[in-house]
Amino acid sequence: MMRKLIVTTVLGALALGLGTAFYVGILPGFATRPAAIQAPAAIPVVGGTVLRHDVPIYLRGVGTVLAYNTTVVRSQIQGQLTSITFVEGQTVKAGDRLAQIDPRPYEAQLQQMKANRDRDQAQLANALANLGRYTDLQTKGYASSQLSDTQKAQVAQLDAAIKADEALIAQAEVQLGYTHLTSPIPGITGVRQVDIGNIIHPTDPNGLVVVTQIEPISLIFTLPQDKLPAIQAEMAKGPLTVVAYSQDDKIKLDEGTLLLVNNQIAQSTGTVQLKANFPNTAHRLWPGQLVNARLLLELRKDGLTVPAAAVQQGQNGPYVYVIAPDNTVSARPVTVGQISGGEALIDSGLSANENVVVDGQYRLTENSTVRLLHGKAAREADLQSAVEKAIP
Repeated sequence: MMRKLIVTTVLGALALGLGTAFYVGILPGFATRPAAIQAPAAIPVVGGTVLRHDVPIYLRGVGTVLAYNTTVVRSQIQGQLTSITFVEGQTVKAGDRLAQIDPRPYEAQLQQMKANRDRDQAQLANALANLGRYTDLQTKGYASSQLSDTQKAQVAQLDAAIKADEALIAQAEVQLGYTHLTSPIPGITGVRQVDIGNIIHPTDPNGLVVVTQIEPISLIFTLPQDKLPAIQAEMAKGPLTVVAYSQDDKIKLDEGTLLLVNNQIAQSTGTVQLKANFPNTAHRLWPGQLVNARLLLELRKDGLTVPAAAVQQGQNGPYVYVIAPDNTVSARPVTVGQISGGEALIDSGLSANENVVVDGQYRLTENSTVRLLHGKAAREADLQSAVEKAIP
């Protein structure tokens, strides 16, 4: 009886031990261990490198293109328009004939003035001959001094009449020259305002045509007044370059030179006007056109740059996700000097050759693990990111 009790006690203790071992997973094969905590998957991103190179520093403004010269070709005289020798939109040089006014009335007037001069010249020749005879007779005592003096006065009168005739002839020649309407400046003609056969007048408000000089051409643009000291300091070193771009900033239109800074600041806007001249040989700048102006202030030597998409804006300002050698990222505050042409100039916060996240930042947090995409995968990630950002 005693032996049976002992055996029962031992078997019970053994069963209790096996149950406990099974519960806590001590005996392999009798229980399943708790699953291990898996690390989060690496986040795919597109990376870029901090580069060091010379970076141009631009001041940006919006401006209006102005014609270098504009003139309304008007008639100086009244007459019938007999011919037009230009085509609308034609490029002309200074002095090119644009139209012809009927010259016949002015030719007749010129001939009349010349006839009057010839008549007075003939009378003067006769008066001079008489004066010579009277002078000779007075010397011999056969004529009075009064007769000689009267003849001298007539000679002087006829001489003055000839001078007046010459002046009238010159005036008539000028009037005849006005029958040729010419362009006073080189440029491009606009819309013709008068047709052949019409009477043109000096008082016509629209004239014959407007000629606009666009080569070279000017640009007026504005910048904040606080940039004025830096501009003046750089102008003292030499001419500054101005680059004109289309309104979407995608097309470079021309490159010119800063001509002047206006002599007063617009207090209502706190801006200063600047004027630049462009050669415009390709005629990509047009009067009245709105363009973006970039004033090249200086060339920053050995500047640090990253793709503009790498710079993010946070509550404390701009920052960049920097990729560590172990493929983890950390957000680092940076100071941005400028963003131009898809490139951000970094004044502080980064070092050359560091790797930064260019695309995919919206899924990142501090110390996230990333996987860099390359080639086609990177381009597809860029496209997907653009689509996701576009969806509200």
